Amino acid sequence: MNPEAARQRIETLRAELTEHDYRYYVLDAPLWTDAEYDRHWRELEALEREFPQWDRPDSPTHRVGGAPRSDLVPIRHDPPMLSLEKVLDQAGLRHFDRRLHERLGLPSDRPLDYVGEPKIDGLAVSLLYEDQVLVRAATRGDGMTGEEVTANVRTIRSIPLRLRPGIWPHRLEVRGEIYLPREAFATLNRELETGGGRGFVNARNAAAGSLRQLDPRITARRPLAFSAYGVGQGPEADVPELQDALLAWLREAGFPVSPEVRRLGGIEACWRYFEQLNARRESLPFEADGVVFKLNDRREQERAGAVARAPRWAVALKFESEEAGTRVEAIEFQVGRTGTLTPVARVTPVFVGGARVVHASLHNVSEMHRKDIRVGDRVVLRRAGDVIPEIVRSVVAESGSRPPPVPEPASCPVCGSPVERDPGGILIRCAGGLHCPAQKREAIRHFASREAMNIHGLGEKLIDQLVRTDRVRTPADLYALTAESLAGLERMGGRSAEKLVLAIQASRQTTLARFLYALGIREVGETTAELLARSLGSLEAIQEAGVDDLCAISGIGPMIGHHIRLFFDDPGNREVIGRLRAAGISWPHPAPPTSGSRFAGALFVLTGRLTTLTRDAAESAIRALGGTVSSQVSRKTSYLIVGENPGSKLDQAREYGTRIVTEEEFRDWIRPSRDPSGPGPA
Repeated sequence: MNPEAARQRIETLRAELTEHDYRYYVLDAPLWTDAEYDRHWRELEALEREFPQWDRPDSPTHRVGGAPRSDLVPIRHDPPMLSLEKVLDQAGLRHFDRRLHERLGLPSDRPLDYVGEPKIDGLAVSLLYEDQVLVRAATRGDGMTGEEVTANVRTIRSIPLRLRPGIWPHRLEVRGEIYLPREAFATLNRELETGGGRGFVNARNAAAGSLRQLDPRITARRPLAFSAYGVGQGPEADVPELQDALLAWLREAGFPVSPEVRRLGGIEACWRYFEQLNARRESLPFEADGVVFKLNDRREQERAGAVARAPRWAVALKFESEEAGTRVEAIEFQVGRTGTLTPVARVTPVFVGGARVVHASLHNVSEMHRKDIRVGDRVVLRRAGDVIPEIVRSVVAESGSRPPPVPEPASCPVCGSPVERDPGGILIRCAGGLHCPAQKREAIRHFASREAMNIHGLGEKLIDQLVRTDRVRTPADLYALTAESLAGLERMGGRSAEKLVLAIQASRQTTLARFLYALGIREVGETTAELLARSLGSLEAIQEAGVDDLCAISGIGPMIGHHIRLFFDDPGNREVIGRLRAAGISWPHPAPPTSGSRFAGALFVLTGRLTTLTRDAAESAIRALGGTVSSQVSRKTSYLIVGENPGSKLDQAREYGTRIVTEEEFRDWIRPSRDPSGPGPA
């Protein structure tokens, strides 16, 4: 066969194989038998080997996986991959609907239009396509940063390597769930156990373990599947404005979408859909732990907005978790990092949802008394959201005698300090602060955790010894530890001590966001710490910001702002921060503004397609000049940068009176040769 004939046959085979994959995985209407598919696949592989000049990275033959890697590279998500608010019953669902009506300013008797779909128990991923070809795949991670798994994702047959023929955006990010179907999960566990290995506890763990393999060839042998549920980056004008239309659009592009998706008018229809799906839960071809409801109108989604970790326009209604009976052997109070006393029941060991449970949360004293849980009770236990063990209720015989309720502690069980009740009247806290060993231990454990300062080798047992022997009182004391000062601790030989000291010293180089999170400020998680670092740029600016300044940052409300201000107003906290900085903790500082001092504190949103800049370049320029970029238009938005074919964000910006900026005007603002004192954003 001559090269031109080979090229034509290769293109034909690729098109046929891709079409078969679409029909098989998306339409459930295959063109060929498995044997016919394999024959065409082998023919294509042989031709590409003979004529390598016609080989392409998006060919179906490249799904087999490449060479093993030594690591998984971190990938930042922009916009973040938010988690979902979770509710457990009909009352919670109605409360979600009522809040949405209030936020959107709509009468309570006007039914909102929703879309419902199963909450597949898998692993969320982001798939980036450029010029219709898959160029990058990443796990959700913590929502802000995931892990790059492109080679592994290429092995999943239900994910298109190239979008189907059609008019698609130049750059499109598709988000969805990778999971193991029920039958595939059972087969995989049988194979592992037959080979002398240990099976996975549940399908989600199996999917995560399969996708995060360093060797893509292992992933290729696992029958993973994919279901799309939305988009991230992509020009708004090219994307349908209704959620159900968006899912149909993704299906046309070649992505599997759950056949259980339904458009629902009003919250009562949502509840009926939930009950129907719950009744069929065990017959679904995949594991599902609930139902997700989203506002159908994506313009209303933008108006509803989001909090730091979750959109306000979507909710997950969880199925009832697996339950088991056991007995309460004791009720103890644990002291957390912020001093909160949490009642925890020690129970007779029992298996629930594939996990052995020996402790169950009672959440708080008020909840413990409301449920009337007492020592010796026979109780029903479940794993809330299939994760956190909790006691649902007591099962008490009518004639049974019971001990009195466990009293609310008047003092901290660890340090003896007085206990105070929060203004809300629900939580009780130890007033001892860092004088309390429990709070001290938890604060140091949090400081050293992987998401914070990431000090390898500093585990709970070692932290307990360091606090108990008074070697460490605050996180700053960690940086004064030497191999000699660690001598004498349990399981701490000379080599182990040296490795720990090296790990502590290595943690000196960090990021501002990680450092803020490590400080353990109440209500400041990873996402909020990232918002603070991006928006204010320096620790000094954050320390001096007033509550109003903090609340001007999209995603930070009055309560969070209040706790941040309280933390930095505390002289003891400022002293610890000073000692940490003196110990050498540092982070890269943003480049000094070249022309944009007037960008400081400004919040930018981009919409439409930019023709002379990439989005990444535009956002980098904004941040380098002191501004902040958001994916949502709100009343706090300073400027909307408008490219070609802008979407609904333009209408919303006009409604808020936000200043509209053309791409040409924006380029003039960021041009390096401009006089810094010249005209710019005002």
